[in-house]
Amino acid sequence: MAQERVRRVARRYGAGARVAVLVALACLLAGLAVAGMVLAGAGGGVMIERASEDEVPAAEDGAPGEGDTEADAGEVAEASTVVVHVDGAVASAGVYELAEGARVADAVESAGGFLEGADTTSLNLAAPLSDGEKVHVPVVGEDVEESGTGTGGAGPSMVDINTASVEELDALPGVGEATARAIVEDRETNGPFSTPEDLMRVSGIGEKKFAKLEGLIRV
Repeated sequence: MAQERVRRVARRYGAGARVAVLVALACLLAGLAVAGMVLAGAGGGVMIERASEDEVPAAEDGAPGEGDTEADAGEVAEASTVVVHVDGAVASAGVYELAEGARVADAVESAGGFLEGADTTSLNLAAPLSDGEKVHVPVVGEDVEESGTGTGGAGPSMVDINTASVEELDALPGVGEATARAIVEDRETNGPFSTPEDLMRVSGIGEKKFAKLEGLIRV
């Protein structure tokens, strides 16, 4: 189409005009080529700018999750515990904080375990611990006075009124089977005894009977 127009112009205006038209056509084509390159470059720039769609930092997206983790850690830290005093024939006597539901065996383990010569016959290692409880591990041949609440002479092993069975309580002086059962029922209903004196809350145990038991029981 363009060539036909060139021929018409050449026939009308002569050879000189034909050359001028060819030069103009070449310039037009060159301009179109340059314009195409510029447009192609501009299109590439637009593609690069698409990276701005992900402007939200990853740390912000993860912030709620991190906060939840810290909250969970706080809940774990606030889990219930009990504090007990362990002394006697253990490697490291002292006050220890244990998880709620821990047993006497756990308290002894926290204190480094038994020393040689420890007498475990009076201990119920499976008994659950209560907050503020004292776990005393006697040595073989230890008498009541050495256990800290004795009467001054040799006597039977101290009876833990929080863990003793009906038979063990019945063996105490002045405590019959009925009273022993009342002691067990009271601690199951009202919780463990905090001090030996709490035994007087049991029906049938007054001040006179407690005075006879005071040097033979512990908590």
